[in-house]
This record gives sequence, structure tokens and C-alpha cells, in this order.
Amino acid sequence: MARYDPQVVEAKWRERWAETGIYETDVRAAKRPFFNLMMFPYPSAEGLHIGNVFAFTGVDIFGRFTAMQGHDVFEPFGYDAFGIHSENFALKQNTHPMTLIRDNVNNFRVQMKQLGMRIGWDHEIDTTDPSYYRWTQWLFLQLFKQGLAEKRSAPVNWCPSCKTVLADEQVIGGRCERCSTEITHRDLEQWFLKITNYTERLLKNLDTIDWSPVIKTAQRNWIGRSEGLETSFAVEGTSESLTFFTTRPDTIFGVTFMVLAPEHKLVSQITTPDQKDAVDSYVSEAMAKTALERQQMERTGIFTGAYATNPLNAERVPIWIGDYVLSTVGTGAIMAVPAHDTRDFEFARKYQLPIKVVVAPPDWSGDELDEAYTEPGTIVNSGEFDGMASDAALEAIVKKLERDGTGKHKVTYRLRDWLISRQRYWGPPIPIIHCPDCGPVAVPENQLPVVLPFVEEFRPTGTAQSPLALVESFVNTTCPDCGKDAKRETDVSDTFLDSSWYFLRYPSTGFDDRPFDAELTKKWLPVSNYIGGKEHSVLHLLYSRFITMALHDMGHLPFEEPYERFRAHGVLVLDGAKISKSRGNVVNPDDYVASHGADTLRAYLMFSGRYDEGGDFSDKGIEGVYRFLHRVWDLVKRYRGQDGEAEFPEEAERLRHRTIKKVTSDVSGLKFNTAIAALMEFSNELQRRPELHATEVRTLLLLLAPFAPHVTEELWEQVGGEYSIHQQAWPAYDDDLAKLQEVEVAVQINGKTRDVINAAAGSDEDVVVELAKQSKRVQRYLGERPVVKTIFVPDRLVNFVIKP
Repeated sequence: MARYDPQVVEAKWRERWAETGIYETDVRAAKRPFFNLMMFPYPSAEGLHIGNVFAFTGVDIFGRFTAMQGHDVFEPFGYDAFGIHSENFALKQNTHPMTLIRDNVNNFRVQMKQLGMRIGWDHEIDTTDPSYYRWTQWLFLQLFKQGLAEKRSAPVNWCPSCKTVLADEQVIGGRCERCSTEITHRDLEQWFLKITNYTERLLKNLDTIDWSPVIKTAQRNWIGRSEGLETSFAVEGTSESLTFFTTRPDTIFGVTFMVLAPEHKLVSQITTPDQKDAVDSYVSEAMAKTALERQQMERTGIFTGAYATNPLNAERVPIWIGDYVLSTVGTGAIMAVPAHDTRDFEFARKYQLPIKVVVAPPDWSGDELDEAYTEPGTIVNSGEFDGMASDAALEAIVKKLERDGTGKHKVTYRLRDWLISRQRYWGPPIPIIHCPDCGPVAVPENQLPVVLPFVEEFRPTGTAQSPLALVESFVNTTCPDCGKDAKRETDVSDTFLDSSWYFLRYPSTGFDDRPFDAELTKKWLPVSNYIGGKEHSVLHLLYSRFITMALHDMGHLPFEEPYERFRAHGVLVLDGAKISKSRGNVVNPDDYVASHGADTLRAYLMFSGRYDEGGDFSDKGIEGVYRFLHRVWDLVKRYRGQDGEAEFPEEAERLRHRTIKKVTSDVSGLKFNTAIAALMEFSNELQRRPELHATEVRTLLLLLAPFAPHVTEELWEQVGGEYSIHQQAWPAYDDDLAKLQEVEVAVQINGKTRDVINAAAGSDEDVVVELAKQSKRVQRYLGERPVVKTIFVPDRLVNFVIKP
């Protein structure tokens, strides 16, 4: 083949790889197991988009690199095919999801093969396959038996567009994370998983796992551990009291009013008769607003006419209602300290409520505050605690309230139990039978899976019931315990339950009598390397940690964290908006595979920016990468046409070792763009040489192989390499040979570069300073003026600081 033709080359090697099963891993015989995992996609569109390819290519490169380092790399693939994403696409296409998902999955598989991914297809999974969701239902039953799954009434997030409830983690800024519709709240009977039982472990273990810092920070913030005081204010003239939690007990003497959510259960009980009509009207208006509107609009409120008593100073505190307080957050009530809380300050100013300073700013003269003071200070207007530093007063006030029996130290968390009920069709039926006598009863495990029936009309009802509720043949059954007539649960489970354990299934897809084989699980898990999007930090990644811990505690797993290492990749955007199927701004990778080849697309996506950052997608630079692969092709062609081997000078060997070290380090750190840049520099240097040595040509191909697997396989064959290049050892380097013998050092005077000199690599400061002062250009600027300070950065720069 004289010219590089990507279509011919890639078709040839895809066929050869499939014939030889080069990427299938013998999960039992593997000696150095390495589980390399990419987040499986939602097949909720006809095919992969360019953002998927960006994400998956990075994982695949790392897997190929690791395999060449001698590991038995297991890199499976699957489809997160249940859920709102897929069902909404089916509704949009007016096609039943069972048909649509089958077609989409087939297309995804073809695309992944065309992209040259080293997938082990023998272990493919699809969450909509009954052989898979049988074990999702089994997982639910294990949680149910342990008291970790519970159906209860609760105010829940409701998406009017998706017509289903959403977990807290699926609400972003008051909107549905899927369709961006403003959510509302409803009180419904729902299934919850008690993730809050694991709150402290989920938090503590973050210190022990090798994950991207941005993900660990997001999980810490979502879990939201707060330490403070819980206290109650008695409501005057009643037997009721209002409970509050505050992280600032030092400000409790400054409480001048309190605000309840309009939905608070005590509103109707404590409102005085003369305020009843006004309060009822206000509550009706507030309830008509969405949670987002209540948070974003100007804060409003109304006085109930009732008062409570501050347990520290016995002062009367007026009780207000405010729409900005939500019943789903905390206790649905706040004690307001306007002098030291910005939100309370604005509310107090609007309604002319008292503002009492209890933490004095430095040099405070007793004047009114122009804004809330929220920093530490000295306690004032607080009785026996006056004059104390606010930190000391915080502890002292908690101790006093504990002694008096009116308060206690408490740790609270933002994390709430995981709501998994979905009033949709496309999901695994929750395996519970409701019996009038026995209550909720688990479906016997030998009757799993509870198969999702084919339902012609699968549109969401919007009535807080799944379409399955209308299928009598599905609903009506008998109780497994007493044999009486009973009804099946008609909600389906959240798609994140499917994905919370999928990694456990991959090595054990050959077993139909257990979800995961003990021997294979011990061998391959936890996952060695997991790469995925940071947008899943408090959804999939948190849920899978919880499920793994729960299974560990039940004795099903010998570990409690699912992934040894997790790295977050960046997100590709188009004109500033995330590329996603739900936004309709997808870029089809097939077009680029057809015009430039998969290798060019892979290398370009990795070269165009940092993998951990992503960025705005543009194809303006793809031609440059296309030409680079052509140059590598022509380089090998020239090498094959030369007479004999060229000499291999020392500097050429040093360059080879430097390149190996650079690419090895960069790929290990997922810095693919700089690795490719180093390969381009290496290739350019080889092009300048009249003749080439086999060692450097083979090194270039081996280092390029993870990025461009097809063309390097072809060129490896052309230079007489043993099949396959992807089964060869990764090139080794010698640290001494990889060191630069000579480096360029910038010479600056008062921060401005005046010359660049050459110095031996690793030279001491006095040597470099002497060389710099010998420079005529430096002498011209330096003159006879004394050097006040010398700043030296080894192998990089020397900066002389002189007086102007």
C-alpha cells in the first residue's frame, strides 16, 4: 500500500482483531489483572456523539498503554439503557423503547468497533436485559431484607415534564437535571434507600481513596457535614415548640424573629385568629410558586401573630412565615439573627424588624450595622458571655444549654435518603408485592426477574402512578406469604440503581445463578482504573459507593470501596453548551471517521486540549493531526526504502529515551495532549534525518500505538514486527540517557528576558550566574550596577534584580 488510506487500513485491522480475539480477556487465567473501566453510556440516541468518543478514547488509550506494560487488561463495555433518558427519546421518536434500544445498542456497538476500542465484547451487558435486571431486583431485595429499603410518605421533587419524582441529586438549581424544567413538590408514598445510614463512612473513606480531588470535594459538599447546636423555642400559649439547628450558637442572643416555611405543620396551629385570613392567603400564594421561584424572587413574609421564647434570655421572638424557607431543607424553620446573617438582615430591613448585634466587629463603636457582620468577633449583648471571643462563646453556650436541658451539640448532614421510585414505564419493576394482610412482601428470589411487560401505551400518566398500574395482568397476583390476593408494586426503580453495581457484573456475565462470582470478584475488583464525567460525582459515583458498602456489610463483597482509582475527564461543549443528546447539539463522530479515519479522530480529540478539562469542540485542527499520521506513514515508507540501517548516534538515542520518558509520564497522568505533542516533535526530528535506525522507528510506532491503533498496527507489520503491536512491551527508558546534556536558560534583568544561554543540565547556580554575566547582551544591560538579588530556577532561568 503506497499511500495511507485510513478506510482500507482500519477495515483490515478491525477484521483481524475480531478474528484473533486479541482484546478478549481470559478472566480466570489472567496473571496480572487490571480492570480498566469507562462509564457505560445511555443509548438514548441513535448513536454516540463526539463527547462520548472524547471520554471513551482516553480510557482506551490508558488501557492499551497498561496492557503494553504487561498487565492483563479487562476493558468491557455495556449500556445503561433503562430510565428517563431512553424513554424520553422513544417518546420523541414515537417508537417503543424495546425496539429503539435494541437498534441503538447495535449501532453503538458498531461505532465502538469502528473507533478501534480494545473492548472485550464477550462480557457486554445491557441493563434492560432480564438476565441483568434480575440481579438489580435481587440487589433491591437484599437491601429490603436489611431494612435499607423503605416505602414512606415524604415531600418529593416532581418534574412536570418528565412526570415523575426525582432524587435530590437529580435537581440542579431547582430544575430537573434531565430536561431543565422547574421542579415542584408533592407528598407521595415512595421507595427510599437509606444511604444516610452510611453517611459518616462515605465521608471518612474519601480520605483513603485515590480519586480526582474535584470529585472528592463535590461529595464532601453534598454529604454536607455540619456541627452545631440543636435547640427548641417554646411557642407561647401552646404545648408546641419549634426546633432549630444552627452552626452559630454564639449568635443565639441575637435572635429577633423566626421564619417558618409556608408548608410547616405548625402554621395553622399557632397562627392567631386576627392573622388567619392574611396567613391563609399568603400560604396559598406561596404554594403556587415553584421552589426555584421561591429562592430566586424577592423574599416575602407575613407575621403569624404568635411568639416563641428564647431559651437563653427568655425574650419573646415573633414567628413569621416566609416563602424563601423550604420545608424540604433542614427543619423547615430558621431562627433569624439579622445582625450576622445576610439573608436575615435583608428580611429584617424590609419588614422593619429589630437587628441586635451580639458579635462585635473590630473597632465597633455601637452604631447600627450597614450590612450583616458574619465573621468572628467579640461577644456583646449576651449576658454572662460578654467579652468572650466568639469561638469560645460558641462552646460555652452549647454547654450551658446542655446543662439546662434546652439544647444539645449535634452533627447534621445535608445528604438525604436516596429516592428510587419512578412513575414511568421504562425501568426494572420494583420486586415487591403489597398484601392487605402482610404489608409489603418481597418477591421470592426464585421468581426473579419480575419481567417488565410489553405495554403499547407507555407514556407517563402524570397521576403519580406508573403506566404499569393500568396493566391488570401485571398488577394482580397473590401474596407469597399468605396466598391471598395482592397487588404488585407498579413503580420502577431509578436507572442509577442499575448503574450502582454494573461493574460487579462484568467479570461474571457467564453466570446465570449469581450476580457476581466470588472468585472472579476477588480477582478483578475493586476496579483498577475508572474514568468518567465529573457530572456524576454526587449521583452514580456516590450511589455505587453506598451499594458497595452495603453489599460488603452483608458479606457479599470483600471490599467496601468500588474503585481503586477514579479520574474525572472534562466535558466537551459546543458554543458554550455541554454536548448532549438531551440538548440536541450532538456532533456525529461517524462523519469524521468517514472523512479522516478513526485514528485521526482519536488522536485529534486527545491533542486538542487537556483531557481533564475538555473544552469547546472545533474541528479546525483535525487536518493537522491527519497530516501528522500521513507523515508517520511516509517516514516508515522512507525507512523501508533505505539501504541498510543508519548509524545510531548518541544524541539520537538520548532523544529516544527522553521521548519515551515524556510519553510514559504523560499517559500515566492522562496528559494525552502533551504526549502527542512529544510524539510530533520526535517524528519531526526523525524526518530531518537522512537515514533512520530501526530502533527509533519502532519506538515511534510503539509509543503512538495507544492513540492510533490501526495505522500503527499496519506500519508495525510493514517493518516486520510480530503481530500484534498492541501485545508488545512498552518501551523502557534509562533516566541517565533521558536527561538533557545541555539546557537553554533564560537570563532576566528585573524580570525582563535579555538573553538565552546554553548551560550543562543540572548546573549549579554559581556556574550559571558566571555564564550569564559573560553574555555581552547581559553586560550591556547590567553595566556596573550592583545586583541586589539573584533569583535562580535550575535549568530554566536566572534573574538579576538591580536598582532602577
